[in-house]
Amino acid sequence: MQEDDIVLVDKPAGITSFGVVARVRRRLSEQLGKKAKVGHTGTLDPFATGLMIIVTGKKCREAGTFSKLDKEYEATIQLGATSSTGDPEGELTHVSDIQPSAEEVEQALAKFRGTISQIPPMFSAIKVNGQRAYKLARKGQVVTIPAREVTIYELECIDYVYPDVRIRAHVSSGTYIRTLAEDIGSELGAGAYCRELRRTKVGEYSVEGALAIEA
Repeated sequence: MQEDDIVLVDKPAGITSFGVVARVRRRLSEQLGKKAKVGHTGTLDPFATGLMIIVTGKKCREAGTFSKLDKEYEATIQLGATSSTGDPEGELTHVSDIQPSAEEVEQALAKFRGTISQIPPMFSAIKVNGQRAYKLARKGQVVTIPAREVTIYELECIDYVYPDVRIRAHVSSGTYIRTLAEDIGSELGAGAYCRELRRTKVGEYSVEGALAIEA
C-alpha cells in the first residue's frame, strides 16, 4: 500500500464504509510515519460486502470519477416481508405468504430492465437540506427524496427457492439495490427486502483483485 494510490478492499459485513477508511488510514499512516489522507469512492451499507475503491493522497482528488462508474452486484431478495430500512437491519413486517412462480419472478424482473425511475431509500447517504438522509430518518423525521432516473443494464435471476430470489445486476451509478428489491417485491405483490448484498465490480475493477480487510 502506497501514498497517492488506489486500494481495492473486499469489505466484510458488519463494518461501515467509514470504518474501512479508518483502518486503511491507520495502517498507511503507520507505514508513512505521518497522517495519511485517505477517502472512499462510494459507500456500502454495513450489512453489505464486496468491492470498495479506497483512494490515498493525491488520488483523493479523483474520488468523484470512480463514484460515477457503473456497478455490478449480487443480492438475495427475501420475499414475504418488508424492512423499514430495506435491509436486514431494519424492523421487519410480514406482508404476504404469496409464493410467486419462477415465471412470475422473471416477468417482474423484466419490468425493471432499462432506464427506470427510482426513489432512493430514506436510510441513505443522500443529502437533504444539507444533512444526510439517514441521520434525519433516525431522528424520526419524514424524509422526502425525489425520484431519479437510473439504468439497469442487466438483471438476471441466479437462483430462486422461495422466499429467496438471488439476482445479479449491472447498474448505473446511483442505483439502490435495496430499493430495487422493494420494488420487485411490490410488483410481485409479496413484499420484499434486500437480505444480502455484495458488490462485485466498479467499472473495470473487480472484487477478485481486492484485499481482505485483515490484509
